[in-house]
This record gives sequence, C-alpha cells and structure tokens, in this order.
Amino acid sequence: MAWSKAVGEALGHLWRRSLQLRVVVSTLTLSLIVITILGVVLTSQITDRLLDAKINAAVEEMGRARNTVESQLTGVHDSSTQLAQLETARNALSSGGSAQSSGAAGNFDTALAMVGDSEQEISAGPIQEIPGELRRFVQQNQVSYQFATVSTIDGYHGPVLIIGSPSAEVPSLEIYLIFPLTNEQRSLSLMRGTMLIGGIVLLVLLAAITALVTRQVVLPIRSAARIASRFADGRLKERMLVRGEDDMAKLAMSFNEMAESLSTQITQLEEFGNLQRRFTSDVSHELRTPLTTVRMAADLIHGSSDDLDPALARSSELLVTELDRFEGLLNDLLEISRHDAGVAELQIESLDVRMCARAAISTVRHLAREAGIEVISDIPDEPLVAEVDPRRVERVLRNLLANAIDHSEGKPVLIRMRGDTDANAVAIVVRDQGIGLRPGEEKLVFNRFWRSDPSRMRRSGGTGLGLSISVEDANLHNGRLEAWGELGVGASFRLTLPLVRGRKLGPSPLSLEPPKRDGHVVVDIPAPVDDTAAELGGTGAGALGGGDDTGAESDLGGDTPLGGSGESGPGELDGDTPLGGGTAWAADDFAAGDYAGESERTEPTRPVAHEDHDDTETTGDETDSAAPAAGDEDEPGGAQR
Repeated sequence: MAWSKAVGEALGHLWRRSLQLRVVVSTLTLSLIVITILGVVLTSQITDRLLDAKINAAVEEMGRARNTVESQLTGVHDSSTQLAQLETARNALSSGGSAQSSGAAGNFDTALAMVGDSEQEISAGPIQEIPGELRRFVQQNQVSYQFATVSTIDGYHGPVLIIGSPSAEVPSLEIYLIFPLTNEQRSLSLMRGTMLIGGIVLLVLLAAITALVTRQVVLPIRSAARIASRFADGRLKERMLVRGEDDMAKLAMSFNEMAESLSTQITQLEEFGNLQRRFTSDVSHELRTPLTTVRMAADLIHGSSDDLDPALARSSELLVTELDRFEGLLNDLLEISRHDAGVAELQIESLDVRMCARAAISTVRHLAREAGIEVISDIPDEPLVAEVDPRRVERVLRNLLANAIDHSEGKPVLIRMRGDTDANAVAIVVRDQGIGLRPGEEKLVFNRFWRSDPSRMRRSGGTGLGLSISVEDANLHNGRLEAWGELGVGASFRLTLPLVRGRKLGPSPLSLEPPKRDGHVVVDIPAPVDDTAAELGGTGAGALGGGDDTGAESDLGGDTPLGGSGESGPGELDGDTPLGGGTAWAADDFAAGDYAGESERTEPTRPVAHEDHDDTETTGDETDSAAPAAGDEDEPGGAQR
C-alpha cells in the first residue's frame, strides 16, 4: 500500500507539472474513444453485410433444394415409401451422397419433415435441431430463417443459419437447410484482429506525433519559464534565444523587449532608491547638529519662561513643542531609512512581553486622560516570556494604542494579550470602537503617510510613519501585524510574535476580528469600572482612566519613561507584577508605582511635558508639549489611520 501510494503521488506530481504529458494523455484518450466507436460501427456494418449476403445466397439455395425434393416426393403416398423417398431426396441434395452439400452459400446440411398417411410425422436429417418457432412459421406456409447454435451429426457445434420453406407441390412437407457460419466467423475474427492491431499502432503513432508536436511548443515555453525565474532572482541580463520568425520567435522577442525594459526600470529605481535613502539619511543626520543647538537654546529659554512676559513664554512653549515634533520626524525618517537599507537589527532579549505592554500603556496614559477614554487591559497573570526586542515591541504597541485613542470616538480601547506555546506565538490585540476602516483600507493603513481622513486631527501628533515602522518591526521579528476594520464599528490591530526565534510561527492565539452574532459584530470590550479605588495586581481586566499629572516619574524596565501622578512619589514596577486587576486602575496610580490602596481622582491638569515625543497634541492656542526621554531619541512613534 505504501509503495502504491508513493507511485500515485509521483504520477500526480508529474501530471500537474508536465504540460506535454497532459496533452499526450488527453490526445490518446480522445483517440482511443474515437477508434473504439469507429471499430464498433465498422464491425457492425461488416457483420450485417456478411449475414445479408449469406441470407440471400441461402434463399437461392433453398429454391433449388425445394425443386429437387419435390421431384422426388411427387406421387408418393405410402408412409414407408415416403420415408425412403425423403432419404433419397436428402441424399440428392448432397454431392456424392454425403450428408452435406456445397453451393453458393457454402456448405449446408438438410433436414426434411412431413406428415405421412398415418398422420404421423416422418423426417430425415437433424430435424430435432430445428427451433420450434421456426417450424411454426414454416408450417404457416412462410419461408423463414433463424440464426441459432446447433450440433450436427458430423460433430459441428456452433452458430448456423437455418432457412426453412414449405412445399407447394407436396402438402405438409418442410424443407430446412442448415448453413454453418464458420467462414463468416473467421472473416469477422480476422477483421477484428486487424482493426485491433491497427488501432494500437495508430495510438502509438498518435502518441509519438503528439509528443513531438507538443515538444516543439513546450520547449520554448520551458525556456521562457526558466529565464523568467532567473530574471526574478535578479539575473537581469538573461534573455531568450530567438529562432526563426514564427509565433515562438515573436514570443521570444517580446519577452526580451519586456526584460530589457524591466531591467532598465529596475536599475533606475534601485539607483533612485539608493539616492533617496542616502538623501534622507544625510539630511536627517545633517539636521541633527543645528537641531541640537536649537534644542539647547529652546530649553534654556523655556526654562526661564517664568521670567518672561506671557507672549514670550507662550512662544517658548510652542517652540519646544514643534522641536519635539521635528525631532520625532527625524527619528522616524532615520528608522525608515534603516529599514529600507536593510540594516535594521534586533536587540533580542528573553523577557516577559507583558512588561512591553505595560510600558506602552503608561506612555499613552496622558492621551487617554485628555480624551476621557478608558484603556482596558486584558493581560494574563502568568508571565509570557518571549525572545523579542523590547524597544521595538513597546514602540509597536505604543503606536497601536495611540492610533486607537485617536480614532475611538470617546469609547473604550481594549488591549488584550494571549500566548500559546504549542503555536509558538504570543498575540496582542488593540481594539477600538471608533470610526473603523472602509473595505480595503486594512492594507493601506500600513502605507507611509497614509490617512483615512486627512482632515481629522491627531491627538498623538504623530508623523504618519508609525504604523509603517510598526509593520517593519513585526517583520524583523518574523511576526505579523494585521489590521481589521468596519466602518462605524471600529478597528482591530493584531501583533503576533514568535515565543522562540528560529521556530515556525503558528496560528495566532487571538482572533483579529471581534465576535459576531447573527451577522452583527458583538462588542467584546468589557465595560469600564470605577477607578476611584484602583488596585493593580488582581486578575481579569483593568481600565486606564483619567487622573492628575502632578506626581513624579517611575521607570519600567530600562529606559522606558513612565510619568508619575498623585502623591506617592517615584517608584519602579517589577516585571513580574501582573497588569489588569479585577477593578479598574488609573494611569497615575500605575505610573507612580502605587499598586495598592486608593488614589484620589482630580480634574486633569494640562501637562507641561510627557514622555513620547511623537505623542504630542497641538490644538488652537493651547499646546501640550512633551520633553523627549533620555536614551529614547531613536524611537519613532505616533499614530495614523
């Protein structure tokens, strides 16, 4: 069974890959059907013609035989004499007194029967071989014939033609001539054998001809496929050989012209891309020096804003804000240029991915607070250790959260995380219930500087490169970043990363699309709960809400900035502390490291600075400014849709 299965798979593979084999087999199959139908029709026609000729000759022979028998039996009335005369008449039909005779219809045997004076039937010859149905027709004074299989006295057994005739001169006389069909059978067998051999030879010739013809067509196609494959591998000098002036030659010339055009365009695009990347990188680097000088001067002026008149103080604040945005754009351009040049590298660490999620949530807390939006977390209590670049993963999540807050229309935003060791995957879904995406925009959303609604204001103050960089970061991890959206329902972004690098990434543990019931999307974002008595560290989901911004900063895992709040002072979040309690928690409580007890909600105050230089809001006459975090100047961010 195993070898037969292997042979079947090999034949199936050959059938799928070989155009020539399919053409030859198809031609042979159709030819076999045609030859079979033709053979059946010819055999039937020839058989009918042979039997018709046999019947006509037998009818003529019957006329002569009837005359002979009638001449022998005319005037005989005694039963014994009649029997003797029947034998005499039968012998008269033979040649040399034998039991068989030969005529135009071939050899035949004779059977005679009649009713004697004693009302008893007397017969001569193998009358018992005559079918009863045929005798009934003859007894009704009809000349009839029938094909049958009989055994004669000379040992013959096979198909015969029996023709019977009544006598007009001798009442009740029945004359039967039995013609063996040996010659006809021999002729038909010879014809069938000849047709079979001829059909086989014809099929072989057709197979050879078809293979030769298809080879002339397939070889140039194979050559074109081989050269196209080499061309796709980057060997832009490959060309097809042009022979003759037929259609294949035209195909080769057209292919070569196309290859030459593509080669020229690819070369030009590569040169243009290299120049563009070099220009972007050079400009970004060259702008850093004057930007640093301007930054130092702006910080100096802004630091003395209390001594300035209100107009100058406001101008210094606007200057710092725009410098933040400019610096973020430079960082994004540098990061994109590194990805384009293929020199972006991962700094892999084996750590709890929940830390990246917590850091990203803490970074965007000011956006959620200012917009009055709850950020609900659904993160497991158990550690999810993966081999990732924490800086890039945190940046991806920060961009997704800022993007969701920008487009949530005041409704809660959900961040959910799950892991699956069997699938070697950890998935993080960020979902909002905002304006959503139109059909087809789930692919466009990762394009550079693409926006679904250009007139829409960005709270995060992003550069339009955040999602483009995010998808590149996901690809660097051999992961996936996918988007889903429905207009008026919301959007979901799912980041799926391998737990162990080098192993195959399986299916994502989380669904990209929200659940549906009766064809309608079901909101699976838990309802926000009151966060006045926030507690961090329980089980289930937690909500990131508003709070004041008067506290100090705390650090989460390395150089990730976390703004403080409340009166608790600075603190540090342990990587093993689970995020997402049974009750909601405030951003200020989380950032300050106050993981237990109560935090007092106050009216949000306008911050002077926050951590992410890409998450900056500029609206009207009032501007929220953000000071860049030390050691994080190369991290692009910002949201787009």
